[in-house]
Amino acid sequence: MSHGSGILSTRQRRLAWLGFLLAALQAPVSAKLVADESWLFSLCVALMVATVIIADDAARRRPADATSD
Repeated sequence: MSHGSGILSTRQRRLAWLGFLLAALQAPVSAKLVADESWLFSLCVALMVATVIIADDAARRRPADATSD
């Protein structure tokens, strides 16, 4: 049984992981350095990118002949 292709290409998936890691690492650093709560934006961006990566994983694990309902 072959696996389905994801919604991201290999290059896009690598860039998504890089973006996730950078945003996730930037949030606690800016929380220490900045007095306001602007670090929450970095956290939200990291969570959105993580959601896309998880959706891509789910699409890749689905069999290639499965139909999306």
